[in-house]
Amino acid sequence: MNTPQSDLRTAPYTNPALPILERVDDLLGRMTLEEKVGQMLQLDARGNIEDLVLGKLAGSLLHASPERIMEARKLLLTTRLQIPLLMADDCIHGHSFWPGATIFPTQLGMASTWDPALVEKGARATAVEVASTGLHWTFSPVLCISRDLRWGRVNETFGEDPHLIGALGKAMIRGYQGNGLTDTTAILATAKHFAGYSETQGGRDASEADISRRKLRSWFLPPFQEAVEAGCRTFMLGYQAIDGIPVTANKWLLNDVLKGEWGFTGTLVTDWDNVGRMVWEQRVCEDDVQAATVAVEAGNDLVMTTPQFFEGAQEAVRRGDLDERLIDDAVRRLLTLKFELGLFENPRIPDAVRQAKVIGSAEHAAVNLEMARRSLVLLTNDGTLPLDGGLVPSGTVRAGISGEPRTIAIIGPNADDPHAQLGDWAGASGQINWLPDGHPRHLTSTVLDGFRAAVPEDWTVTHARGADIGRLVPDPAGPTYADGQPRPPMFLAAGTDEAMLQEAVQAARNADYVVAVIGDTVALAGETKSTATLELQGGQIELVDRLIKTGVPVVVVLVQSKPSVLPRSVLDAAAIIEAFNPGMMGGRAVAELVLGLIEPTGRLPISFARHAGQLPIYYNQIRGQHGDRYADLSQDPLFAFGEGLSYTTIEYSGLRILNESVTPDDTVQAVVTVRNTGNRPAIETVQAYVTDVVTSVTWAERELKSFTRVRVGPGQSVDVELSLPASACSLVDQNGHRVVEPGVFELLVGKNSRDAGMLKAEFRITA
Repeated sequence: MNTPQSDLRTAPYTNPALPILERVDDLLGRMTLEEKVGQMLQLDARGNIEDLVLGKLAGSLLHASPERIMEARKLLLTTRLQIPLLMADDCIHGHSFWPGATIFPTQLGMASTWDPALVEKGARATAVEVASTGLHWTFSPVLCISRDLRWGRVNETFGEDPHLIGALGKAMIRGYQGNGLTDTTAILATAKHFAGYSETQGGRDASEADISRRKLRSWFLPPFQEAVEAGCRTFMLGYQAIDGIPVTANKWLLNDVLKGEWGFTGTLVTDWDNVGRMVWEQRVCEDDVQAATVAVEAGNDLVMTTPQFFEGAQEAVRRGDLDERLIDDAVRRLLTLKFELGLFENPRIPDAVRQAKVIGSAEHAAVNLEMARRSLVLLTNDGTLPLDGGLVPSGTVRAGISGEPRTIAIIGPNADDPHAQLGDWAGASGQINWLPDGHPRHLTSTVLDGFRAAVPEDWTVTHARGADIGRLVPDPAGPTYADGQPRPPMFLAAGTDEAMLQEAVQAARNADYVVAVIGDTVALAGETKSTATLELQGGQIELVDRLIKTGVPVVVVLVQSKPSVLPRSVLDAAAIIEAFNPGMMGGRAVAELVLGLIEPTGRLPISFARHAGQLPIYYNQIRGQHGDRYADLSQDPLFAFGEGLSYTTIEYSGLRILNESVTPDDTVQAVVTVRNTGNRPAIETVQAYVTDVVTSVTWAERELKSFTRVRVGPGQSVDVELSLPASACSLVDQNGHRVVEPGVFELLVGKNSRDAGMLKAEFRITA
């Protein structure tokens, strides 16, 4: 049945003056079952566009180029009701697959800034660029808690702590969604992967999550609840199952908790082929009809890339297996979202004029550079850094050490590798095929580029690769999975290359300083790319061993997607800098840091293991075990959550709590004095942890509850005010309820989660 265009113009759902609820009810009442089920489909725009829009009547597309967006729009205008499409893509740390877009550090790098305001600025810049290209939706932020460093998607997380994840996640949501969905520069944020997806077994991606409901409520759900409170309009489900139930089928999690307890009224989207995977991989459904029934009854609204859902859901209704009213509920939420975005009046198609103005703009590049600078974490330093040639205490720039020109050798497989620097979900990382060489090379400043641009004019910069990390080879299991999706290639570690090593050693001997840039590659990061080990791959360890033996000061820069296990030679380096995929401007930021043109301000959002056998190594472990070490190895991490050095020295003193007795409705107020005893400025991240002294159930020894950044000039002291809601000092009791238990608590304030000099003060929460 075709509706005449004149009827559309007078239909209530096309009238923007009417309330959204009335428009939704009118449109839903006009729709056939086929049209409703089509609205519940999000399909891959790289397929047959005519079949997706006119055959499957898809309500949403992903991975669409601007040309495909326009083609889909033209086809849509020939449909009966002309319901606009939701266009989506994985714009994870920038407009990932758009040539020339601003690519920021990955989420793990962003988290190293500990700066929600800066993360919000980055998300705002991303939204402005994405919106100009005709996309309405990004599948970001990731609110998973990193638990096992072998997991391939650690780089996509904000680290290991629920409080930090919640703060940064809310900031990113605010940046994406701007002043509200009617803002044409706003895009939909997605809280993912709901929930417990990162609680893997053996670090294996999407493996069964061995996790209780109480454990979910204790650690994994709080960042998602904060996302609901922040107004996030969409949630994406995890791939995994919990206690034998795929999240796609988990009525308790989706309906009872998310929609019921938390009042979420937005849209739920499955991850890639979650509904189909219940048939062909998890094998909990007999066929597509049963899978469609299970998915709809569990509360899913939009089914990503499972085209067989179109026939399966209709057949389920015809058989009487599925109540059509549940489909109506899902479609109502989807239509509401489209009306909230104003797509019926303005479909927000690609705008070439806006693209030329905003994509890769100078303003966004400035935010990106600041993000890269603040994301770098100085892990060790024997005093070699900063090198002269940067700022001296007076603030002037010096041409070289004692006026002498110097040679600096930039060595390592990641010294000039833009792909390793950008990381996963960016250009050549493998998810799409239209950027085989990645983003335009001249837009990314590698570490080598950064030093060539930043050193004094009379310094010399040399370069040698020194070693390879590895290469990709075809998976021997075959080119595709059971559902027809291509199998990613396998990583094969490189061997040592004596000629390359000799070249690097000679470059080191001819230099005054060496900057060794090592780490991992995009082949070791992402979905299906979990690693069995955490060691540096290929010829990298032998390379660093030989560089250290030259006696030339070696500064190690780790450009990687997640923490590595570090060999003795790296730990013997003059300094170690962590650079979690620092984005397009990362190389410039590294050079500025080494030369002392900027201060090191980053702090670790995640702990480093000494050995993969220590895992899990996150700081907020549950207390209560026999001993505090393995028989053959410490349980202490190599570097702990919150760690990071400055180029100065900071002292804490005078912690005092202003209200030592509070109720759960009050706020705990405290003051601590932070003093800079060195001769360089600092941005200090003051971290406040809480210990619940006696609990009715086992609980973490300490939890981050507040943090703030403060600028402290040389020789200055600053009184830092700390505040945290007493309600945040909660736990989940044996009945699964989050409660604040009256009693004595300790406030611990210091530089990181294991700071031996952390200041302590007691307070009491009364009933």
